[in-house]
Amino acid sequence: METNNSNNMHSNGHGSNEGEIEEMDFSHSDFIEEDLATGLSSKDVKFDTIIGHIEDIVMEEPFQTIQNGFLEKYYKEFEDTEENKFCYTDIHKEYISLIESYLETELKKRLPEFCMLEFSQQLQSRKKELEGEIFEILLTFSDFMAFKEMLLDYKAEKEGNAIDLSGGLTVTPVQDKLNLDGASPFCITGKSLQGP
Repeated sequence: METNNSNNMHSNGHGSNEGEIEEMDFSHSDFIEEDLATGLSSKDVKFDTIIGHIEDIVMEEPFQTIQNGFLEKYYKEFEDTEENKFCYTDIHKEYISLIESYLETELKKRLPEFCMLEFSQQLQSRKKELEGEIFEILLTFSDFMAFKEMLLDYKAEKEGNAIDLSGGLTVTPVQDKLNLDGASPFCITGKSLQGP
């Protein structure tokens, strides 16, 4: 009598036999784990975790105090011209040292295995796919023009030259604008049927 268990099965050279289980080798160092529920690799999850911690850190009072103190100290040095002064480079280096070392210290408290060099490389490789305020802050480390723009924006705000678009916006509930018969006072073109 012949037994049909998986230990005795082998390929006939023309493909695999039905029911044959092929053993996979996961020992390769380039193997990336993937979370089947989310489709994210372990590197993506790690990167997202770091970004989440950075978001927390930059919202905390100590970071805000450090960054605002730096901006306050140097905003008067910067001018909105094409030409860059030599002192801008030194100021940028000081900013990188101050903010990057603070972030690294805080991240190592939360993620003991954190490596700033590895994270910086990941950030550069994902530069085109990232957006949002956190990435703008991180971009100020590697992109001098983003750094200069941050200081110029701060300067414009401090000197009252920032463009405030909120004054032209008015939000009103639709219910307040209904006619007595329940019809909206606005037509499809957006013009008022009842005047201004």
